[in-house]
Amino acid sequence: MIVRKLEDIEGTERDVAWGNGRSRRFLIKADGIPYSLTDTIVKAGTSSFLQYRNHIETCYCIAGKGRVRNDITGEEHVIVPGTMYALDKNDAHHLIADEEDLRLVCVFVPSLNGDEVHDIASKGLSSAY
Repeated sequence: MIVRKLEDIEGTERDVAWGNGRSRRFLIKADGIPYSLTDTIVKAGTSSFLQYRNHIETCYCIAGKGRVRNDITGEEHVIVPGTMYALDKNDAHHLIADEEDLRLVCVFVPSLNGDEVHDIASKGLSSAY
């Protein structure tokens, strides 16, 4: 059994600054679980181009307000607490946090190594993502 509290993760190597926010990684590959679980903060007023080529991600909003926009179709959805979205086709997307931080609980399959970060400036991702 694995039990972790957010306070135990904050400030450790599992608390990863990914560009426009933080990813607090409760479960990673080293834990022996086939998926990862994160508590992710997206900074208010930011827009992040993201695409996971090696992972499927599902997010559930627990705080804040924002939007997710499909980079190919332009289709946009409002994200508020109680909203889930799944990037089931490795969708390139923009994640936008409006006037307050957006807080998401995210599941990645397969599990993250734990040290992956986004390269927001070049609209790219680390090779492991």
